[in-house]
Amino acid sequence: MSRRQFALPERASSEPPDDTGCTVLHVDMDAFYASATLLSHPELVGTPVIIGGGNRGVVLSATYEARRFGVASAMPMQRARRLCPQATVLPPDHELYAAISSAVMEVFRSVTPVVEPLSLDEAFLDVSGAVRRLGSPATIGQRIRDTVHDEQGITCSVGVAPTKFVAKLASGLAKPDGMVVVPREEVVPFVQQLPVGALWGVGDRTEEALLRLGLHTVADIAHTPLDTLVRGLGEATGRHLHELSWGRDPRSVEREVREKSVGSDQTFEADIDDAAEIHRRLLGLSERTAARMRAAGLTGKTVTLKVRFSDFTTITRAKTLREPTDSGRAIHAAAVALYDALGLQRARIRLVGVRMTGLVDVAETPIQGVIGEPEHGWRDADRAVDRARSRFGSGAVRPASLVERDTSASVRRRGHLS
Repeated sequence: MSRRQFALPERASSEPPDDTGCTVLHVDMDAFYASATLLSHPELVGTPVIIGGGNRGVVLSATYEARRFGVASAMPMQRARRLCPQATVLPPDHELYAAISSAVMEVFRSVTPVVEPLSLDEAFLDVSGAVRRLGSPATIGQRIRDTVHDEQGITCSVGVAPTKFVAKLASGLAKPDGMVVVPREEVVPFVQQLPVGALWGVGDRTEEALLRLGLHTVADIAHTPLDTLVRGLGEATGRHLHELSWGRDPRSVEREVREKSVGSDQTFEADIDDAAEIHRRLLGLSERTAARMRAAGLTGKTVTLKVRFSDFTTITRAKTLREPTDSGRAIHAAAVALYDALGLQRARIRLVGVRMTGLVDVAETPIQGVIGEPEHGWRDADRAVDRARSRFGSGAVRPASLVERDTSASVRRRGHLS
């Protein structure tokens, strides 16, 4: 059985699960990128949808209807189209994802300050300090699910357990749109009923090695001598899986660690050799990067440009600004200056990317106003745009140059441009 297809183990007791001491929650949005994209395409809900870019890109996400055909994240788009030719393919909307993620993380922080994000769409929470104020861990988990759905229009699944490892297992078994509580006294039987592929950190190769050893369930691992596991899997892996097979995980939930960089890149459908078009693509990437920074409460000081040529040769150039910024205009100006300084002269470009480093919390670095800028200037406008995009989608407000070109392309595709 694949580790992606295991079922929720049966409980020995018919009584409701006791969540006493189960203060670790793992919250995971359900098909996050697909669900968020479908907010502006309600007519496609319940149908196979793939989120990705072009024939040379990879799948970012897919609805559960598409996943039934074998479509998976990070799969080449060409293969995904072959597996599910009836699927609707939609482009990703990274600005929308960043805005929704920021709002969801704020929901988590309203419950507890001890939040450990793993990505835009999942996090661990330690709710031990919130039980007296908000109720039992399961009550808190349901509160989070209801709030995310009511405020963002998407669903999430929650695992409630004594440890991070078991909580993450539980949330995966709760999908989609569910919650699983694993009582402390049921951790060992819960874990040991599962196939070996369900263990956190067991990839295809490790799973194959375990099966060659005749180990098919977690119980098989638990009852195999540690020396045998170490000989067959190596010291670190053998000991790690032995501990997990008995439900032991000493790690605590760690507070959020700020990202070291924020960026976006784009692989083109066809190679581009027009500098003006490259400038335009850099504008979209700069705006997307800036929106992600603002959503995370960050500013950055160093702009890095990445350029990949048609022969896959890749170069990067960086520029450090005088003041930290979270403005798409400032990032774009630096990125364009870096690109123009390369003097490429109609070189064929396959990919460009923009990344910000030197990140600091916006509260720690007040950004100086620009001389001559009105009292309510570009920073206020950026934040107004963020609010509009969060509510109506990233296409609601865009730089004019992007709107004009995208509209023309759309009309040409429909055959209405003379």
